[in-house]
Amino acid sequence: MAATDRTTDRSAARSADRSARTMARMLGGVGALHFLAPKPFDAIVPRALPGSPRTWTYVSGAAELAVAAAVALPRTRRAGALAAAGLFAAVFPANIKMARDWRHRPAPLKAIAYGRLPLQLPMVAWALHTAHAAGRRDARP
Repeated sequence: MAATDRTTDRSAARSADRSARTMARMLGGVGALHFLAPKPFDAIVPRALPGSPRTWTYVSGAAELAVAAAVALPRTRRAGALAAAGLFAAVFPANIKMARDWRHRPAPLKAIAYGRLPLQLPMVAWALHTAHAAGRRDARP
């Protein structure tokens, strides 16, 4: 392998690692917020779910913390990133509920609520890309 190829590989690996650590920090921060300030999360739990909204807030917060830990560790990064993709897809109904609930709020708040909806797809793609990059790292000799 040429020196430039090795340099490019190392650079790509560092970039993928930074991206994964950013995802882990984001998930960890939001997961912690579920416990530190649960009320806003309770409000967006879809009514169709059984049980109390607070239970779902805590369960989803714990899931985000667990996924954050898995993404943060190179050994579990691939599985963690795949779980993150599933988690990002699973919370989409809550984002829809938030957008519907906030439709009569002032424009800046509506923009936040509606702006979250199209962001889910790139977040799922980011998680899948992270899983793919971790799989490539694991496959190296």
